[in-house]
Amino acid sequence: MQEKYVIANGVRLAYDEFGDSTNPAMLLIMGLATQMIAWPESFCEQLAAQGYWVIRYDNRDIGLSEKIESAKPPNIAKLIIQSKLRMSVKVPYSLKDMADDSVGLLDALKIDKAHIVGVSMGGMIGQLVTAHAANRVHTFTSIMSTSGDKKIPAAKRHITAAMLRRSDNSEQAVLANKKEVLRLISSPAFPPSEKEMTEKILSSYRRSYYPAGGLRHIAAIIHCGSRVAALQTITRPTLVIHGKEDVLVNVAGGIDTARHIRDAKLELIDGMGHDLPQELIPRFVGLIASHARGD
Repeated sequence: MQEKYVIANGVRLAYDEFGDSTNPAMLLIMGLATQMIAWPESFCEQLAAQGYWVIRYDNRDIGLSEKIESAKPPNIAKLIIQSKLRMSVKVPYSLKDMADDSVGLLDALKIDKAHIVGVSMGGMIGQLVTAHAANRVHTFTSIMSTSGDKKIPAAKRHITAAMLRRSDNSEQAVLANKKEVLRLISSPAFPPSEKEMTEKILSSYRRSYYPAGGLRHIAAIIHCGSRVAALQTITRPTLVIHGKEDVLVNVAGGIDTARHIRDAKLELIDGMGHDLPQELIPRFVGLIASHARGD
């Protein structure tokens, strides 16, 4: 797909689209340090075939969207300690700013309301959009995300260490590092092949490699803290999808998200980890399309 660009909330965002723009809009919000191309094209095409105008975009500071280069990469360890000590956490931008980017994209595309679908950090952003801009949301779907409640079990240290491990910026070093992460967090019942992992990692690397943006995304998540109070204000129809084998964002995070949103539907999937495996795409599409239709 050919990327297009708009100014949204004062930030230049890259996006692309699938389907007919006269159909109801469905906005896909991707997760931490991950480009929009991580939404599989087959997933987007199948949703479009269900009668939706599907839009995916690069969050600020990642992919082909504007990089916030004036801000230094944050010290994540320091921010975590400050957060645990309930100290003030200063960040270049917040998750609320990123939620405002989403609404700004809708504004730029002259979309009054959209079905919002967010994955991982994108689910957190979608939560804030749905809580604070409910008049712009038809329905909300949160995939492998969390409420941010500190009681939710955190990822094990070796998972976090792999996510934060630095390599040199060469293609082969990044490929080896990212493969290690994918092996740890991918769905155990639907493991990606070596070819799939290589193609996924290299396509992102060659499109845009910008690790500093990922660190600022982490900082925004730390700064946000718990979203329980915001979740309790959500009135739009909500679907929560989570893998039972998610080792990065514990399934308890999805359960807690659904618990705090009135009348939310919860779908827990056996064998699913923290990814969007091809084998599950028809199931994802069926669940999301049915939810958007109000079935």
